[in-house]
Amino acid sequence: MISNQILQSTIDGLKSISRTELGICDTEGKMLASTFPDDNRYEDAVVSFVASPADSQVISGYQFFKVFDEHQLEYILLAKGDNDDTYMMGKLAAFQIENLLVAYKERFDKDNFIKNLLLDNLLLVDIYNRSKKLHIETNTKRVVYIIETKTQRDINSLENIRALFTNKARDFVTAVDEKDIILVKEVKDNYTYDELDKVAKLIIDELAAMGMNKVNIAYGTVINEIKEVSRSYKEARMALDVGKIFYSGENIVAYARLGIGRLIYQLPIPLCKMFIREVFENKSPDDFDEETIVTIHKFFENSLNVSETSRQLYIHRNTLVYRLDKLQKITGLDLRVFEDAITFKIALMVVKYMKYMERQVY
Repeated sequence: MISNQILQSTIDGLKSISRTELGICDTEGKMLASTFPDDNRYEDAVVSFVASPADSQVISGYQFFKVFDEHQLEYILLAKGDNDDTYMMGKLAAFQIENLLVAYKERFDKDNFIKNLLLDNLLLVDIYNRSKKLHIETNTKRVVYIIETKTQRDINSLENIRALFTNKARDFVTAVDEKDIILVKEVKDNYTYDELDKVAKLIIDELAAMGMNKVNIAYGTVINEIKEVSRSYKEARMALDVGKIFYSGENIVAYARLGIGRLIYQLPIPLCKMFIREVFENKSPDDFDEETIVTIHKFFENSLNVSETSRQLYIHRNTLVYRLDKLQKITGLDLRVFEDAITFKIALMVVKYMKYMERQVY
């Protein structure tokens, strides 16, 4: 249950205090963590000690101790030395590891609860009963973040994110697949979206320090009760997908700021195809040359301002007007007219959405 990394960190800390060499083996004699060289010479001694009724024993200059998890033998602790001080240090170390097992089991129970809560696998009565048993507040504001990495998630990235929020006992960090890390964060009543963005930036900076530079984060809306956590998670999941389609240049996306992209994402594909045929007839934006595409996007960026667009494109105003007239003849839409511009803009977004969905299928 406890990672070898945590075990190693624990005995390293104990050694720095006591100057006692320590090692932790599983019940088959495999060394999991140690502060001394591991040459596999302890396996037979550990196996024999496991079979004995003793809880501690001196073997070949090492103190051996059994570490239990609710009366189930979990680890064998080795402490180098055979004097009383080593015995006392070994007992303290074994006690520390047993407490770690208890703490991690509690976290594991909470972790399973949060996972099932996110995936909407619990009945309403179970949510409140298990929340009470695990001492989790039910009526508090929370928001769900999804942290997506381009590479397969490893234990270090998950533990590092957990470490960021260790002082927040009411925050939960977990994972429901091999790539994404989920943060269920408690927030104050007056939390703004700027503050929610700061949390996302903090996570991105932490992962960047680990060499993970391609990270996307999406988060849902702030919810008031624990039963609504799954809704915030679904919103964050949608925001992650919508962000890839319409806001690919941003690495932080909020569900509440998706705008019209959220509406388009929920349209059925047959309806999208019907709309595109209605707008472009037998044509597609893919048929436009690069010059036309650049002109269209720049025109929208400048809020349909002809003078500013021509200036940024380094072309004469009349040249821009000519291009817009040409586009009008092809599509029947005059981008200088607000209604036509909105129709064209939505059509471009619908095409991007359809392409994205096609890639997901294949």
